Formats: sequence, C-alpha cells, structure tokens
Amino acid sequence: MDLTSDLVRPREELASTLRAGGVHSVFQPIIDLATGAVVAYEALARGPLGSSLHTPDALFSTARAHGLLAALDSACRTAAFHGAIEHGLVEPLTLFVNVEPEVLHSAPLDELLSIAASVPDRLRVVVELTERALAHRPAELLATVDKVRAAGWAIALDDVGADPMSLAFMPLLRPDVVKLDLRLVQDAPGPDVAQVMNAVNAYAEDSGAVVLAEGIEDERHLQLALALGASLGQGWHFGRPKAGPAAGRATGQLHLPASRPVALPVALPVALTSAGAPMERQQVPRPAAEVSPFSLLPAGTTLRQAPKKLLIELSKQLEREALRLGNTCLVAATFQEARHFTPATTGRYRDLVERTAFVCALGEDLSAEPLPGLRGTTLAPDDPVRGEWDVVVLAPHFSAALLARDLGDEGPDAQRRFEYALTYERATVAAAGRALLARVSAADGQASDRTAEAVEAPTTSAAASLAGTGLMVTVPGRGAGELADEVRDLLATAAAPGSAREELLHRALAASTSGVTIADVRRPDQPLIYVNPAFYRLSGLTPEQVLGRNCRFLQGPDTDARTVDAIRSAIKTGREWTGVLLNHRGPGRTPWWNEIHLAPVHDESGVLVQYIGIQTDVSDRVRAERELLIERDRSAVYLARIEQLAYTDSLTGLANRRRFEEHAETALWSARAAGEALAVVVCDLDGFKAVNDTHGHAAGDELLVAVAERLRRRLRRSDLVCRLGGDEFIVALTGLAAADAASQARSIVEGLRVEMSRPVQLSAAAGGSCVSVQVSAGIAVHPVDGDSVIALMHGADQRMFANKRGAEATQVVTT
Repeated sequence: MDLTSDLVRPREELASTLRAGGVHSVFQPIIDLATGAVVAYEALARGPLGSSLHTPDALFSTARAHGLLAALDSACRTAAFHGAIEHGLVEPLTLFVNVEPEVLHSAPLDELLSIAASVPDRLRVVVELTERALAHRPAELLATVDKVRAAGWAIALDDVGADPMSLAFMPLLRPDVVKLDLRLVQDAPGPDVAQVMNAVNAYAEDSGAVVLAEGIEDERHLQLALALGASLGQGWHFGRPKAGPAAGRATGQLHLPASRPVALPVALPVALTSAGAPMERQQVPRPAAEVSPFSLLPAGTTLRQAPKKLLIELSKQLEREALRLGNTCLVAATFQEARHFTPATTGRYRDLVERTAFVCALGEDLSAEPLPGLRGTTLAPDDPVRGEWDVVVLAPHFSAALLARDLGDEGPDAQRRFEYALTYERATVAAAGRALLARVSAADGQASDRTAEAVEAPTTSAAASLAGTGLMVTVPGRGAGELADEVRDLLATAAAPGSAREELLHRALAASTSGVTIADVRRPDQPLIYVNPAFYRLSGLTPEQVLGRNCRFLQGPDTDARTVDAIRSAIKTGREWTGVLLNHRGPGRTPWWNEIHLAPVHDESGVLVQYIGIQTDVSDRVRAERELLIERDRSAVYLARIEQLAYTDSLTGLANRRRFEEHAETALWSARAAGEALAVVVCDLDGFKAVNDTHGHAAGDELLVAVAERLRRRLRRSDLVCRLGGDEFIVALTGLAAADAASQARSIVEGLRVEMSRPVQLSAAAGGSCVSVQVSAGIAVHPVDGDSVIALMHGADQRMFANKRGAEATQVVTT
C-alpha cells in the first residue's frame, strides 16, 4: 500500500517554492445579490501548477508542519496584491485577502502598503480575519486591526456561525463585512442558524455592516442566502476561482459602512463628574494596551462611591447575566492582584468558562491560565488597570460594564472604597472590552511561527528525529490534533512502498499508544485501509475484522446520533473534527468513550481522498468528569439550600431583610444608570394581633402566607418583596419613570392594599374561619426621598407609622 500518495511533500520543496516566488493567486468573484454584478474578488493562494503544493491545503499543511507559516502567509498576500494589479482588479472593485491567525505577530503590512500605494488606480482592500485569531491572540489581532484601519482598508470577519464565539467577538472587531460560514446556506435551517442570523442581523442593522454568504453552489443556496439577509454572495454558482476577472459579468462597487475606528478613543478631551469636581483626562493618543477601561467612560458620567463588598455583589450579578447569555457571551474582568482571585472566584469562573464563549482575567501576578480555559494576563505594577475593578459582559443583544477605580483606602479589605459607574452603552462597553483584550497575549505565551526570514533557517520540532531518516516519532503526551499533523508529516516523508523508510514509518505508527486509522473516502462506504496495533486493542477486534469496514462498527444504539451527524457533516465538507463518542469494544460490545480527531487529506487537485483518525480511550476521564458534575450538582443543591435558609423567610418563602437590601442596592444602582426612579414601600398589617389572639398562631401563620402569595402575584417580575418580620412587609418598585414616580407608586400601592385586605379563608386545622386585616403603607421614592436603600427604608417606615397613627385617630373620632 502506497501511504505517500496524495500527500504533501516536505519542507525543502516549500522553501524552494517560496524563494522562487512560486506562490500565486487565483480570484473568486463576490457578487452583489441585488444586481448580479461583481463587486469584489477574494484572493486564494495556489502553489506551482502540477506540483504537490498546488492546493491551499497542501501549501498550508506543509507550512504548519515545518514552521514556514509566516513566510507562506506573507507570500500569499504579496501574490494577491501583485495579481490584482496585473489583472486590473482595482477600484471600483475590492480585493479580499486573508491573514492567518497564527502569524499575526509577524504579519508585515509595510510591504503591502507600499504595493498598494504604487497602484495608479486605488486598490480597495478588505482584510479577512477569523474569531480564532481573537480567541488565541487577542492583543496581536487588535493591533493588526488598528494598522489595517489606519491604512484605510476594511475588515471582514470570516466563518461567522462556524462557532458561537464569532458572535461574541463581532462588537469588538466591528467588521465592515460579516462572512457567513458556508454551512448556513448549505445545511437545513435549524435553531443554531436562527441564533446566528438573529445576532448577525442585529449587528448589521446597528453598524451598517454588509453580510456576505459563502458556499453558494446552486439556486437553492442562493435563495436561502437571500432569506438569511445576505446582500453579497460567493461560491461556484457564480464562478470558480481563476487567474483573472470573471467573464460575462458586469462590474459594480462594494459599498461599505462609513469608516469608524476600532482603536480605543483615547484622544477625546472629556471630563467625568465626581462629587461635583471635574477630572482631567489625558488627550495624548496612546496604544490600546495602555488605555484603561475606566478612562473610557463618556463625558458627564456620574461616579458613585462604594465599598468592595458592594462591588462584589454587582460583579456577581453581571456574572449571572453572562451565564444566562451562554455561548455567545464574552467576559473580561480585572482583579488588581492575583490574591484577589480567590477559591470562591475560581468556582464562579469555572462555570463561566464552561458556559460562555470567552473569558479572560487580568491582575498582577496572574498566570496565563489561572484555571483550564480561562485566559489570564499579568498586569505590570504601573499599568493603569492595576488600580481598577472592571467587569465587562458583551453579547449580541446585551452589553454591560462595571468600571471602578480604587480610591486607595487603608484598613480592612472588605471596606476599601472604589469610585465606580455602571454602563450599558454598547460602544463604551465594547471599547472597555477591547482595552482589556489588548493586554491578553497569545494563548501559548509565545510566538507560534517564524517570520519570512525563517525560510533559510534549520527546521526544529518538539518531536524527536530518527537519525538519518527525516522521520519523526510522536512525543508521548501530545494531543490528538498534534498527532494527526505528525502522522501527515510521517507519511509525507515516507518513500516508495516496501522501502526501508516506509517500514520505519510503520514501526513508528505501531509504537503510538493512540489508535491511528486511515479511511479512503473515494471508495464506497469509506472503508479503513490502514489501522495501527493500538487501534486493534481499542476496538477489541483482529485486523481481518477491521480492515475494509467503515468505522461505524464501533457504534451502538446508545451512541449519540447528533455527534455521529456532526462527524458525517465534517467529512462531507472536508473539515477537521474533534469530539468524544461512545463506542463499543470487541464481541462483548463493552462500552468505552473514544476521543476522536479526524484530519482530511486532499490530492493535488484539491479533492478529498482520505481521512486520518486519531483515537484515544478517555473512559476514565469521562467517568471522572461525570462524577465531578454529579458532585458539583449535589454541592450546588446544598449551597442553594444553605443560601435559601440564610436569605429567605422560612414561613413565607419571601426574601429576608438581608437579601432585600442586597438586591435593592443593585436595583438602585441600575436605576441611577438608566435615569429611572425606584420606590420603597413598607406595609404593616392592621388587626393581625387580633387574629393571633382570637384564632391562634397557626391562623396567623396561614394569614401571613396568604398575604405573601398575594404580594407575589400582584407585583411585577422585576419588583422586590420581603418579609421584615412579624406582620411587616417591604417592597421595592423598580423601573418607574422619574417624572411621575410618586404617583405611579401610589397607584401600585393602592392596588396592593386592596389585594392584601381581602378576606382569607383559613383551613380546618387553623379553625376554618374567614379573617381579614387592613394595611398601612408608607412610600419613599429615589432620588427625592433618599439616595441609599437604608435611607429609603427609613423614610418609608416613618411614613407608614404616620399613616397608621392617622388611621387610628380617624377611627377614634368616628367612634
């Protein structure tokens, strides 16, 4: 069997191709769906015609395997610019070019700028980026975006919808063009498509961005693209990539939204209001990584002061909101110093990592990964963010930021005071998020590739070289994706069938502890054509029972059908896939959990011919994770019960005074930010003691429970209600219009009094009588009657007693 067929060749051929300028571009038309005119072209890289490096998959997989990605990426963009100029793809046409996320740190734009400047007719450029770049290299991507926009070029966010993470990052990049992942027009519509389009259309409406649908291959795809709101289209339905312009199509102009900087607005002469005193802000432009989120608050923002204890509760509220938003939400937070990232914080942020798109934490001495999946960044002692408490939550339909500055108090940590503001203004929240992410460096903490000069440098690898062969043996502990890349590298260096090098290749694969399979996707039912000994052990079958069969024999009736569908979809579209699937071993069909990484292999013409599969038994890990989840759920139930006992009234189930004060403080904070009013109402039951004395305490308890239930039903979902104790209740009415808050509150309270005063039929156990009480109430309204929860509670209490005394006096006179 010839394992070297259809695979890329080693580093020397690519290095020679780069030195000789052998990389060139072909151009795929981008169509205005309303007019049918070509308005842009996307430049696609190709290697020398007839060579094993002709296809983009071959080019880039070889470059990644041999450390030449930065050199190839630079050569691709240079070829794109020269090709566009040569074929006249200049204004009014637009040129789309790609930047590989892994080489943002070394993507030189100066050469491209000089090429563009030399064109007689202006070269209009859109640079395509993916959300993977922001997730893995935030600081470098944002710096690149600044350079691109400074050059007068536009930004496109590619593959939107392939991962929910792209939806979270749209407000940070502010792309001019949103490129929908091809599956959105090629697959049947479903809830995930609706989620993507809901977010994309909201962003496009807000920003004026243009929506481009990729993968349009037939009329059905075109109609779905139009239905999804796309105004631009790209795909074989409009023409395949070629060296020059598309024939037979009119030319138009791509109209993009007005230029707007993504860089942070640090040069505006604005002032904040702090206790009536203006604060100066620097007017000298600074790099994004030197700007603090607090300094981005708009002019006229009113700042409040609060102890750390309150900011903790406000932060938790934003974190709960992020958990509700789920996998399209981004969270960025600062902690001043690593010691403030406590075990309790770790538990909350573990949940955020699992349920949101991206989470990062910044603080002095914080590690690069404070917990798995959490991006950490240390802050220098002189970084302005070092003195701030910032929490940013950003999603397609929600934005909020708590931005606070330490006032430098000494004494107990919980009593340290901060000056803070809460903003829901989307532009400010996005700018604050960019300021924080501009400080988050590459996920691995170092550059991931060499620059263009590395073409002449010797090759290095984390794998150990076999002396005199050029083959590489996998280092134990490597991930499945890395192993798949190494298998491709092994196969790429193998010689003819039966040679000593192929024999050594088989020995290397036989030594792997992970199962390695190769399936031929050109043949019916995509049979396995190679498996290593580790896979025999995993499957529990002999080579004769495995080779020539589709690997679905590992599956059973309890294998998750959605995961199987995801694998089939990936293979159908030629994508890599990684996931965990329940499989069954041997004749006894013993279940085991298989972590699978599938990597496609294409021939010289770009046709998908094989799939490499790396398979690992992770049953112990899955069982441990499930046991951990069960224990976490059990602990969460216990904690919820403890919290319920600590914060609720055991008789009525209403919040107690402690919980009411905390939630009312948050509601008051939101009211200030939104320019609304809030009313606090204290209610006392008149005649309750007589019920207790006449019918007993069981009757009094039933009456209190009935009154509490009526309060719940009568109030709005956003209102707060608690039992203070005895026969006293307190209510916070939120979202009142500032202009007539008092009259709104009086109207609501009158309805509450009527409802609470209706007779209550007691149960037989409590005597079976029908009892009733009257209600005295007092109202205090923010901001007229006080600017704190305690002041409002006190004011409402005083008015309640005044009203009660007035009612009693009236009753005496009447008698």
